Amino acid sequence: MASEDTSPSHSHHRDSIKSSVGNTAANRRRQQAISIGKERREALIRAKRLCRDSIFDDDNNEKGLDEGEMVIDEEQSVLNARTAQTVQELKSSLSYQGKDATQKTIEALRALRKLLSKSEVPPIEAAIQGGAVPLLVQCLSFGSADEQLLEAAWCVTNIAAGGPEDTKSLLPALPLLIAHLGEKSSGHVAEQCAWALGNVAGEDMELRSILFAQGALLPLTRLMLSNRESTARTAAWALSNLIKGPDPKAANELIRIEAITDTIVKHLKTADEELVTEVAWVVVYLSALSDKAISILVRSDVVPVLVNWLVGSESLQLLIPVLRSLGNLVAADAYITHSVLIVGNNITDQVLYGLIKCLKSEHRVLKKEALWVLSNIAAGTLEHKTLIFSSEAVPLLIDLLSAAPFEIRKEAAYTLGNICVGPTKGSDNKSDIIVTHLVPLVKGGCLPGFVNLVRSADLESARVGLIFLELVMRGYPNGEGPKLVEREDGIDAMERFQFHENQEMRNMANALVDKYFGADYGV
Repeated sequence: MASEDTSPSHSHHRDSIKSSVGNTAANRRRQQAISIGKERREALIRAKRLCRDSIFDDDNNEKGLDEGEMVIDEEQSVLNARTAQTVQELKSSLSYQGKDATQKTIEALRALRKLLSKSEVPPIEAAIQGGAVPLLVQCLSFGSADEQLLEAAWCVTNIAAGGPEDTKSLLPALPLLIAHLGEKSSGHVAEQCAWALGNVAGEDMELRSILFAQGALLPLTRLMLSNRESTARTAAWALSNLIKGPDPKAANELIRIEAITDTIVKHLKTADEELVTEVAWVVVYLSALSDKAISILVRSDVVPVLVNWLVGSESLQLLIPVLRSLGNLVAADAYITHSVLIVGNNITDQVLYGLIKCLKSEHRVLKKEALWVLSNIAAGTLEHKTLIFSSEAVPLLIDLLSAAPFEIRKEAAYTLGNICVGPTKGSDNKSDIIVTHLVPLVKGGCLPGFVNLVRSADLESARVGLIFLELVMRGYPNGEGPKLVEREDGIDAMERFQFHENQEMRNMANALVDKYFGADYGV
């Protein structure tokens, strides 16, 4: 079906505040969803695989030298030299024919792995230039001892944590890494190979496409089924890198794999927050890129389980993908607001509680992600708008619109604007929403924040500001709207677009000034 093979439509935002800029906002969110880079993982690789041995031998006189640039440079040069020497030792061990040949190879691999795990700037280029990659490919051949496979895959993992060219040098190793994900491999070897593939997939879309074409998706998915939490965690992370787009092909294929939804729900219900975090990132990319996945996920237990974590967790690393997943799902499929987050249901109260908790957080990212979810819930039914309006969220939103960093103010404006716009369907009380919501919000001090958005260089934000000013001038009782806008220097803010290069913004602002502040104004 065509709908299964396309990325989500961005026309799901459900009222004029959202729909007027819906495509831009949704595209921005989608880009954020696929922008997580390998940098987040490189620190984890070194933390988990760090070898604390000194660069120098214990009897080396240079060990006690004072720190300084010369020492740092010398250490790096020594590290590079030792790496080149170790690669040669690995080469010699592979050509050795004695009875302890395998052990010599393992020892050489272990020495190379330790060197690649040592410093903040591991000697990856020295290893590659010394010819390590073809030797590592040879060490990954079938029939090799598990310990040899593990050490070789570990070396590949850390090389793949390097720069783009370092990672691309590993192309010859990819088929073997994928093959060792199979059921015949030991759990430790398969997990290490998954880690290496995750680093490769995290590099760029070209490498993700190569891995997908070589069949990495299915064995990584099977590995995520593991009851061993570290294996499932590593496989989930590698999968999230593999499917993160922007090409939606891998995400669409993943959601078709049997038992994937049940596996996601199972792991989201575990007590291991690290595993939940990695699986939540899988949900982020599925919900950002696949219509089919969205349709399946919103009708499963994924949303209630995500909500439980939203309410119960204090982990920033976990809450970010939880919020982003919920935001993607709510924005893309009205089924959630119509059939899951029904006003009066406990889950809806939990969502609002969790979002307000995040709005009170000191973490900028949590606030931004929570506002994304809240703005899309506010774009739902009149009951959803009323629920948010009557909650503790409103004074927080007004404060954020007034004084928060720009990107937070922008998201707060979406939520406040959506509260004040009648739903497109499903309510007979649209006309009351301006009186019941808009007037108290303006009296509460939100208007200056929207005027400031009109002055913004960001056209999307300025457009939201103009829409809100139009709403105030058109709908505020007793014709008081234009006076309120004028009092906050709204005329001056709108007139900045009088000769603006953007025709849409120019026409919109000039039309508002002409309509509400023309020759008859004040007469």
